[in-house]
Amino acid sequence: MPRQLLELSIALSDNERTRPIIEGRVAPEGIRLVPTVVHPSEMFWRQLKFQEFDVSEMSLSSFTIATSLGPTPWVALPVYTMRHFFHTRIMVRTDRGISKPADLKGKKVGVPEYQQTAALWARGVLQHEFGVYARDMEWFMERTPERSHGGSTGFKPPKGVKLNYIPPSTNIGDLLARGDLDATLLYLRENNLVDRSTTDLAAEPKVKMLFSDENAEKRRYFAKTGIYPINHCMVVRRSLLEKYPWVALNLYTAFCRAKAEVAAVANGHLNAYLESGLFDADARAALDKDPMAYGIKAARPVLETIMQYVHEQGLSKRRMTLDELFAKSTLDV
Repeated sequence: MPRQLLELSIALSDNERTRPIIEGRVAPEGIRLVPTVVHPSEMFWRQLKFQEFDVSEMSLSSFTIATSLGPTPWVALPVYTMRHFFHTRIMVRTDRGISKPADLKGKKVGVPEYQQTAALWARGVLQHEFGVYARDMEWFMERTPERSHGGSTGFKPPKGVKLNYIPPSTNIGDLLARGDLDATLLYLRENNLVDRSTTDLAAEPKVKMLFSDENAEKRRYFAKTGIYPINHCMVVRRSLLEKYPWVALNLYTAFCRAKAEVAAVANGHLNAYLESGLFDADARAALDKDPMAYGIKAARPVLETIMQYVHEQGLSKRRMTLDELFAKSTLDV
């Protein structure tokens, strides 16, 4: 008689490395996954507020903040479905005299959500690389307390930070296009239940990227720090792991197999490096490395930096440790 599979709901964003799981080409041993494809902004809000899925991607910063307040329903797995050099996505008005990061001091800056991981990384890089602190700017947050990660983690603006909530009648895109904001740390205009900007800022003549050569800045930062910022991890319902502890490594192994499937296709593997901005199409030597590796060991410096930034930016009362966040069985992988 066939062994009965454990059926788990899973929420994922659709990208090259998650698609083998979503499409069922790769399945964890002993588990049948029922996937739902959701925009990350909405997914994290739904998980933090309603705990809808057994397994899902999760904002590393919001998960760290939530765990710092006490045990959460979730345990993390060292699977990183999103990485990006988020400080290179800063957009600024062309008529505000902003040509370098230091020029952001004293400016009005938008952010979808103050505590989201992308914003955490961008502020951390501004502080440590360019001497620009969060308190040097005035912040305008688009998400409402009711539809934000912070609404479920007790978010309050850190001491010394001036933060305003953007009224529901408008959004970051409109404010930046009109000139009511000077810059935005991140801009999200994909359709979901949480973010509400729709303006195509790339078509606005008075809006530009702070770093005109984004890939050059990515390469500079990576060469100096060795950090390729992680945005998302995976989380599993804690009660599931207490009952079925084998689930953690079975899921981790499946995600590694999915990633390997992409790597097995030469173009797909190279696309991951081109996507990072760290290599060009002629950098075949990149195929011998993996800046997107899963696991704790390969990513420890990046993960430790996230823990540092969450604490030093006033989003947690103490600095968290990795063994407080990740499943014990994954700490040595």
